Amino acid sequence: MDLVNHLEGRLLFAVPKKGRLQQAALDVLAGADIQFRRGHRLDIALVKNHPIALVFLPAADIPTFVGDGRVDLGITGQDQILEHEAKTPSTHDTGAVEVLDLAFGHCKLQVQVPERGQYNSPRDLIGHNICTSFVGLTERYFARLERQEQGNEGGDDMADVQLKTKIKHLGGSVEAACALGVADGIVDLVESGETMKAQGLVAIDTVAESRAVLIKSKHPSHQELVDRVASRIRGVLGDVNLALSAQQYVLCQYNVHRDLLATATRITPGKRAPTVTKLDTADWVAVSSMVEKKDIATKMDELASCGATDILVLTIANSR
Repeated sequence: MDLVNHLEGRLLFAVPKKGRLQQAALDVLAGADIQFRRGHRLDIALVKNHPIALVFLPAADIPTFVGDGRVDLGITGQDQILEHEAKTPSTHDTGAVEVLDLAFGHCKLQVQVPERGQYNSPRDLIGHNICTSFVGLTERYFARLERQEQGNEGGDDMADVQLKTKIKHLGGSVEAACALGVADGIVDLVESGETMKAQGLVAIDTVAESRAVLIKSKHPSHQELVDRVASRIRGVLGDVNLALSAQQYVLCQYNVHRDLLATATRITPGKRAPTVTKLDTADWVAVSSMVEKKDIATKMDELASCGATDILVLTIANSR
């Protein structure tokens, strides 16, 4: 199939083609019932049940395609959006708009130096060699430091600053730069910190914090479909601020004598309130309540102790 000629009329949705965000992004799409099959070596996949085409791109390129309006929706990291903004500031018509915090892919962009080296603070690195994949953010960071060193706190980050610090771009293996003598310090992403420790590095400052987000262009071609997709994804992951999520909760169902109902519902009060249904058996009721996954084993023990029976735990595939 000539996929390019089948894109007309479809919403274009950019997804990381590889890397740390890809699998979690695909899990989100599956939870939102976005059905597709990606052919071998193909970077475009047509969605079967919606007029959507998935475009698999490097996460670093997604803010550019979405920001320029070439793609309607995208999933990428906040670090990549900030880097894009540092190089290409948004205008009235360009730039990506953040729709949802997807609550995965947490990491920090940090300044790192050899643990047993001579540099103890970021200011010690002024005028030295820094390697990074995030040149825009790193230049802005050190421009601010150099301005502060000169006693100039105001103004735009890069305005009227001739950087003394030498920023070098590396596409990968940034953490090896100090050991190989290419850099005195690096600016790189840190998730667990294990790689940093293995390389004998220590973080001395944080440039930015990041997690995965859903973004849209300022002028999407299918606004109604954009809203529908965002609603489905919001249902899969939940609103982070409200902490209500299909991934965080399970549905607990059980039967209990009406005399014990008040005790049982104190154990499982639910999000708003439990659902209570009368049973054919006299003085017995069925209760359904949302319970956080991390608490379910303890809640089941407490329910059994108070006299509840037939306790079931069901997975919530989606919620809105």
